Formats: sequence, C-alpha cells, structure tokens
Amino acid sequence: MSEIRRVRRADGPVVADVAVPPSKSIANRALICAALAAGESEIVGLAPGDDTNAMIACLSALAIPVGVEERNGVLVGNVIGTGGALPVGPIHLDTRLAGTTSRFITAVAALGPGPYTIDGEPPLRSRPMGPLHDSLHSLGARLEPGEAWGHLPVTVSGPVGGADAIVMPGDVSSQYVTALMLIAPMIRGGISLGLSTDLVSRPYVEITKSVMAAFGADDVSVGERHITVAAGAYAATGYAVEPDASSASYPLAAAAIVGGAVSVKGLGRSSLQGDATFCDVLARMGCIVTVGATDTVVMRRRDTPLRGVDIDMADISDLVPTMAVAATQAVTPTRITGVGFIRKKESDRLGDLAAELAKTGANVRVEDDGLLITPTDLLQGATLDTHHDHRLGMAFGILGLVVDGIEVNDPGVVSKSWPGFWDSLDAIPARAQ
Repeated sequence: MSEIRRVRRADGPVVADVAVPPSKSIANRALICAALAAGESEIVGLAPGDDTNAMIACLSALAIPVGVEERNGVLVGNVIGTGGALPVGPIHLDTRLAGTTSRFITAVAALGPGPYTIDGEPPLRSRPMGPLHDSLHSLGARLEPGEAWGHLPVTVSGPVGGADAIVMPGDVSSQYVTALMLIAPMIRGGISLGLSTDLVSRPYVEITKSVMAAFGADDVSVGERHITVAAGAYAATGYAVEPDASSASYPLAAAAIVGGAVSVKGLGRSSLQGDATFCDVLARMGCIVTVGATDTVVMRRRDTPLRGVDIDMADISDLVPTMAVAATQAVTPTRITGVGFIRKKESDRLGDLAAELAKTGANVRVEDDGLLITPTDLLQGATLDTHHDHRLGMAFGILGLVVDGIEVNDPGVVSKSWPGFWDSLDAIPARAQ
C-alpha cells in the first residue's frame, strides 16, 4: 500500500452490500474471558486487525495458547484458558499501538506473580493510563513505571489481593473500568468500584458485562456511579462475535453523504454495541433507515438534503470523526457535545480532526467538549494526515467520495481495526448518472 492514498470521488449514488469486520471491542473482551477460563473456548469472528493480533501475541507470551484458523472467510480462535494462572516472569508484553490491549493486559498481568513489562510503540506511550495503574496499585499490585507514572512502559507484579472499595474517574476512558471488571471474578471478594464522575461510553461497559455473562461471570451490577463484580470463575464456552458497529458507520455514512443505499449484513436490532445507534442519528439527518433482525440499511435520495443536528456523543464517541465528515455535507450546522475526553485517544480527535478538515475549507470549530461544524458552499481536495489514528483515516476516506482530490497520508493506519477498508471503499459502486 502506498504512503498516500487518493480516494476516487463517487460519480453517482452508492448502492452496496458491505461486509464489515467483526467487532474488535467484543473480540478482545472475549479473548480475555476465554484466557481466564479453565479449558478450551472457541471464538468465532476474531477481528482481523492489529489490536486483536496484539492481544493474541500477549496472551501467547503469558503461556495462554491461542490458535487461529480461517473458516469460510471467518477467523476462529481456539483459546486454552488457564483459569487465571500465569507463569513467573520476567515476560515482555508488546501491545504495539493497541490501547484496548494495553489496558486489558495490564490488568490481567496484575493477577500473576510477575514481573511483566507492558510496553507499546511511542504513540501508545503518550496515552494516559494513570487511573488504571492507580486502581491496580490500590488492589495490591506492584507497578514500576519505566519513565512516568500512568504511562507505558510499566512493569507489573502481583497477584492483587482485593480491596474493600476502589474509586476512579468515569469520564476519562471506559477501558479502565472494563479492564478491572474483566479481572474482578478472579480477585478474592471481587471488586466494588466507585466512580467519582459520570461514566462515559457506558455502552462499552454494558458490552463487557454481556461478554462476561456469556463466559459464566454473570454477577455484575452497573450503576451510574457504582459497579460491582462478584468473585467467581469464568467457564470455557463457544462465542460468536458480531460485526463491528464502529466500522459500519463508514459505509452507512457513505450512503448518507453521497446518496443511495448501503446495507451492512449481520448487524441487526439485537446488537450489543452502542455504536449501532449511529443509524438513528443518520435518520435524524434525513436518511431512511431500516434495522432488521440481521441487517441495517441506510438510504438517502439525492434530492433530500442532509440536515445538521445537535447531539451528545459521549456514548458513541468513536464515531465523532464519521459524524464530523457527514456534517460537512449537511445544509445546516451540527454541534457535537459531550466528547472532550477524546482529545487523548489515538490522536486529539477534536483538534487534529478539525485541523485536517480545515485543509479542505470546512468550517469546524473546536469547543470545550466537542465540535461545531458549519457547512460551507464548496470543499476542495487536500492531503489529510491521519495522526496515527485509524478512525481519522477511514472518515477521510468517506469524505473523498464527495470531495474530489482527497488524499490520505499513512493510509495503512486502518489496519488497526479494518485492514481491508480501502478495498471495501473501492468496491462501493459509483454509478454515473
């Protein structure tokens, strides 16, 4: 793949059935549950991206075998869980660029004797992890930072011994909460977790609860400011991962901004993922949406304009780049709120996103907790930087369907969650009128 990818503008309405990868968020949670269970679990639908590969590599380094095979185009993982038993270190765990993997694996490492050194590539080292490290320390783990507290690299030694109660902020990252929830059944007395601020991205915590229950850990309570998980055990099982709703946002947004119809198979009304509600946002903007038992379809007539919306995206924050791109094609302004915390994702998903869209002539203003997008008459082509962020890269790809001359720098960043994204984008038919 070249270092710069030029996106072909659509000549007419898009009409496509798009297969998106399995959810990496669900797959990584299932891999942890399977690894901590005693016995063999089968996970059907591993996400084919860097985050999943990093998780599998770390589990293998911890002597938890994960075999992967392809069946009819679907990746299947066979995990031999150890019931929470981990080998004596020293062991180096490379989480690459995977924030989810780094946080989940750091928590898992606290279950074993250690020492285990968790590290990643430079952009991951800059991402904050202090609340998780503080909580693991409160539970009795020993953490030794390689450079600065609350950042990678960190060397962890356990096992954790439990605590009456621990407290962390809820408005920084739900991944900290999930990491603690996933190891809680293996801790004496479980976990009682208080949240000092409101919980952001709550749907992701509900995903965690659902996956844990599928593996037998079903004594979990999630409240507004308090989460409890009882001590117990995971049970080996078979688990099927549904398509990734975050990835689905890009082809569904393509139908919204270009016009036409796009269907995503396998993502229906029973989805676990909060990001599946993005289609409801597109409906508010003027699209026709049909959500069936096993698929989602978004349609827009080209003579029906997109309307801007005011929307709190705290619970679907990963879709801010997609939403911002769609908003540039609306006829009225869009205000996104509730997402100030995404400045510390893979990129500054407010500042970096606004700066790149401004290169095209888009009017995007960064506010305290979100963005204000005011439509302009004409956008122009530009070379847009991804800032090591797969979600920026894919959102810019969708923009290129309606703005001629869009080029994406470092297009390979999409391998984090959807390695085949550019091929899928090219395959969306663009029919000349």
